[in-house]
Amino acid sequence: MIPVKSTEIQRADYTRAIVAMWNTATPDQKQRGREWYGTAHKLAREIAAGNAVKGAGVLAALSANKSWSENVRLARKAFTEGTASGHVKDAVTKANRIMGGTDPSEVLPMHIKTGLFYLCIADPKNEHAVVIDRHAHDIAVREVYGQRDRGLGAAGRYNVLADCYRAAAKEIGEIPSKVQAVTWVAHIERK
Repeated sequence: MIPVKSTEIQRADYTRAIVAMWNTATPDQKQRGREWYGTAHKLAREIAAGNAVKGAGVLAALSANKSWSENVRLARKAFTEGTASGHVKDAVTKANRIMGGTDPSEVLPMHIKTGLFYLCIADPKNEHAVVIDRHAHDIAVREVYGQRDRGLGAAGRYNVLADCYRAAAKEIGEIPSKVQAVTWVAHIERK
């Protein structure tokens, strides 16, 4: 696990790794990554009958430890059936509260992945929010951790990496969520 209080040298190395992954992305990967949250926003609006905030909240609530296709399937099913299912109790409860009208920011942990995933889907142009998932972590540390714990539940560790993605985004000239999405695409499609 990376230190919660990383040094400036460590932070600079994480940022360089993110920029390096960006630079390995093909033009197609960059286009798909840049469009990822915009596409997810349209999906959120569609599954929630025009309410992108509600759709984004349910998608985020049901996202933990699920592939994107499974996440979308569960969210569509929740809106179609009027109740969430197919996930752990905590995720289902959060999704149901959001579908019932509670603001997602009151339900989701807004300081770590789930809450920030919601923000990026709800507002793909958000200039601050960035999702740090296992792939974002592995890109920054230049190592695939596999099933090992990354410690991303610790706000300090999460924020170190989020700040590095923001620094990389500034260097690249993009918003952080687009840098995260492009590098995610390039990372998962590596040969």
